[in-house]
Amino acid sequence: MNALLVAGTTSDAGKSVLVAALCRWLARRGAEVAPFKAQNMSNNSLVTPGGGEIGRAQALQAAAAGVEPTVRFNPVLLKPGSDRSSQVVVLGEVAGEVTAMSYRDRKAALLDTVVSTLDELRAEYDYVICEGAGSPAEINLRAHDIANMGLARAAGLPTLVIGDIDRGGVFAQLFGTLALLDPADQALVTGFVVNKFRGDPGLLDPGLDQLRALTGRPVHGVLPWSEELWLDAEDSLSYVADGVVGRPAPPMGQQWLRVAVPRLPRISNATDVEALAAEPGVSVRFVTEPSRLADADLVVLPGSKSTAADLEWLRGSGLADAIGQHAAAGLPVAGICGGFQMLTRRIVDSVESGATVAGFGLLDLEIEFAPAKTLARPTGTAFGEPVAGYEIHHGRAVRRGDGLSPLVILPGGEPEGGIDGSVVGTHWHGLFENDSFRREFLHWAAEQAGRSGFVPASGTAFAELRQAQLDLLGDLVERHLDTDALLRLLDRGVPNGLPVLSPGLSVAGDGDRGRIRK
Repeated sequence: MNALLVAGTTSDAGKSVLVAALCRWLARRGAEVAPFKAQNMSNNSLVTPGGGEIGRAQALQAAAAGVEPTVRFNPVLLKPGSDRSSQVVVLGEVAGEVTAMSYRDRKAALLDTVVSTLDELRAEYDYVICEGAGSPAEINLRAHDIANMGLARAAGLPTLVIGDIDRGGVFAQLFGTLALLDPADQALVTGFVVNKFRGDPGLLDPGLDQLRALTGRPVHGVLPWSEELWLDAEDSLSYVADGVVGRPAPPMGQQWLRVAVPRLPRISNATDVEALAAEPGVSVRFVTEPSRLADADLVVLPGSKSTAADLEWLRGSGLADAIGQHAAAGLPVAGICGGFQMLTRRIVDSVESGATVAGFGLLDLEIEFAPAKTLARPTGTAFGEPVAGYEIHHGRAVRRGDGLSPLVILPGGEPEGGIDGSVVGTHWHGLFENDSFRREFLHWAAEQAGRSGFVPASGTAFAELRQAQLDLLGDLVERHLDTDALLRLLDRGVPNGLPVLSPGLSVAGDGDRGRIRK
């Protein structure tokens, strides 16, 4: 036995963070450890060195474990393009479009893929830390589940349930999650973790004691709230509309640089702007209505899983007009992937929306979508600095205007992206993580915006900031969780004789409801 599953009471309860933390803790003990998420639904993804696509959270967890990311860490990735359909990626490659109902019919075959992939990892690594999806108590989905208790049952995984106390109601969440599971699933739930607690942990003790008495399971620890943890949010819902990203440090000069990022309905790789937010004096804010652009120095249009639909949303919300006015005033606008495509003259999309739409017309080129998705990890130079990034898109830049300068020059001299006055765009994700380029870009943006009092910091190293956060996660596990109990679960598996709670919806008599059955 060398694996466990981290499930959550809700989405964004802290599953991804806890998996990364456990990976870091184990790696620092000298173990070879791998993360695993059977099925991820996210438009935040990354290209592995092998050329496949996985969720960004699994790439971060791989960094925590000190191993290269691989498609086996996230064998099934769902990328929602609308409320009813998603692109499905299996072992890094696009495997068609699915609706909620049609995907249900594919899950039996995918469960075989998931379990066999997990078996491979368990044979190669000392430990595998698995992450669930959403909540295991989504009982309407249990019959076809491959990510939570369906995976735990198939692979015999001891399961931890984590709940976010900052949202309130954590004891009801933890108890209710367990009580809604059927007896065979409950038998695999071995304990709980409370996340994001603020204050004196002693105040929690009476509740923790009662939860143990009610469920017969321990609380393995209480993780405190940490202001320092904000990078690499797994769920784009973590980015509050009209909220500042990160913890901006005071400016090096006399002025701030204010960055506005439209929070698109189908936003992808929202984490691209985090490297900007890590810079002193740079205030990055996600926005959803046009007044928030009035005092912005720089507008960054992020990636999108459905470029044409999100462009229509921008126009309907009034943000498109505000962006046009911003650019007309000579203020800087940057587009990344789908955002870059929106800045062009025209988008011919025969893949995602089946539509041909006019773009903003701020960059003199056109975009045509191809059936085959581009997945690449290119290198080049931009603003005279060496850069690396990754590409995940169907769109191709065609009919490039003669007067348009490239943003990035590839090793063979080919152009990528474009720059025209105060407008820049690129298909590359991760470009802002290149420290020297980011400093040059911020200097350019401040100059375009007339912010002569803004001074880019000279020493921000984004990769080191990420590693420091991963070390902080490992520290939190060591200080606040019962690591001996966690090692016992990893080494010995599920303990025998865990009690079963009668479900709240049981037809049993009221006197039996909610009690433990031995």
